[in-house]
Amino acid sequence: MLSIKELEDLFVPLLQNCINVKELKKIHTQIVKFSLSQSNFLVTKMVDVCDDKGDLEYASLLFKKVNQPNLFLYNALIRAYTHNHVYREAVDVYKQMLTDQKREKNSILPDKFTFPFVIKSCAGLMCCFLAKQVHAHVCKFGPKSHSITENSLMDMYIKCNDISDAHKIFDEMTERDVISWNSLISGHVRVGQMRRARALFDEMPYKTIVSWTAMISGYTRIGYYGDALDVFRQMQMVGIEPDEISIVSVLPACAHLGALELGKWIHMYCDKSDLLKKTNICNALVEMYAKCGSIDQASQLFDQMLERDVISWSTMIGGLANHGKAREAVELFLQMQSANVEPNGVTFLGLLSAFSHSGLWNEGLMYFDSMRKDYHIEPGVEHYGCLVDLLGRSGRLDQALDIIKEMPMKPDSKTWGSLLSSCRTYSNLEIAVIAMEHLLEIEPEDTGNYVLLSNIYADFGKWEAVSRLRKLVSKSMKKTPGCSLIEVNNEVQEFLSGDDRKPFSEDIFWLLELLASHQDLTKDMIDIMTEDTSE
Repeated sequence: MLSIKELEDLFVPLLQNCINVKELKKIHTQIVKFSLSQSNFLVTKMVDVCDDKGDLEYASLLFKKVNQPNLFLYNALIRAYTHNHVYREAVDVYKQMLTDQKREKNSILPDKFTFPFVIKSCAGLMCCFLAKQVHAHVCKFGPKSHSITENSLMDMYIKCNDISDAHKIFDEMTERDVISWNSLISGHVRVGQMRRARALFDEMPYKTIVSWTAMISGYTRIGYYGDALDVFRQMQMVGIEPDEISIVSVLPACAHLGALELGKWIHMYCDKSDLLKKTNICNALVEMYAKCGSIDQASQLFDQMLERDVISWSTMIGGLANHGKAREAVELFLQMQSANVEPNGVTFLGLLSAFSHSGLWNEGLMYFDSMRKDYHIEPGVEHYGCLVDLLGRSGRLDQALDIIKEMPMKPDSKTWGSLLSSCRTYSNLEIAVIAMEHLLEIEPEDTGNYVLLSNIYADFGKWEAVSRLRKLVSKSMKKTPGCSLIEVNNEVQEFLSGDDRKPFSEDIFWLLELLASHQDLTKDMIDIMTEDTSE
């Protein structure tokens, strides 16, 4: 006669090769038939199968049928709930474990295999109070030092936006692996603390692609595009090849800085690395080309895409709109409808922008209404801003003002600013004053608005008002200096008006003086030659 252990071993291969829950139930029937339904070992194996197949209801039923579940079975059910993102139930099972331990006075205590999953569930719930309770349990029951548990605690605090406590765990760790460093760097990036993230990054003994990508995406997110490109180049210099995530992170920086040559290199790299099959990479490349002024290359890449999602279509429509190709944008939208791709708010924002740039106000109103009636998309402040700009550019200032008054949300500075600009174009002082009154409330320090209103007053010959505005601007406000960018040898250089801090500033100023003197000399020569000819 076989022992219980030998009987249990007979079912292990069956459970390991189980392909679905239906087959599991048949195996379970045999386990009950052999009076093994209270076997913690076999029930744990069955719960693992349920975890893999995603049937948590059956896993819970199996667990409840066991009179005295052991630590392994508790861990299996907690793990199953956590894997399937059912975090509240995972925490409830953990609480039941602690309750049973007190009531029955047995030796069931959470261990290093329990805590990582309970901690992950706390992070998923984003409950800081619960997180601190579990952390206390780790200190009470857990091992003194266990990197997986400590890394899980760090990740939990980071997801709860508690970087301070995450830093404390990091500082107290006896052994830090690459996950520890990456977690803390990503935590600082998450809350926009790029200086602290950079300090950790520079101190990190061994950097992975995750480390580099975290810095690139962090700089891009806060608008430090030049730093993002610098980190991307440094990553290549140390021999780490870009992956899908790092490429998608750096391309927006190329787009904003106009780093077209670097963008083209990334395009070629993606082609060689067979990454152009990825829709998200092609979307980022299309946006980069469009924002860098290469709309033809953006269109060519769009046509070559194997799969297009709503982001693909919206990006291309927006790119055509920004290049004044309104008819092409509308045609592409019709193709999008034929492809049965549902448009979103970004799609209509591109369409309205296209009509605005081309002055097609009637079509713009029609598609604005279609967005609400046909697609049930509620317009945002950006859509209303585009509509106001469209009507303003077309000279329909009264209608634009009526739209602003009927907006369901408070108009932003861009909306009032576009109306003020249109007032200058069509010499409407009355509406300009109304727009300026609202702009004074929203952005009183913006000198551009004062200058624009001053120009409108000048058009009407109201020089006293012009003088008052000019004095106000010169006395109490600072004008943002002009800025220009140029890409040289795949590196973007930024120049601010009056900035002489760059190491090559003296050489530039010398060359400008040389060009100016050359221009003066050329002018003098032309004057002399003209005089000689006239004589």
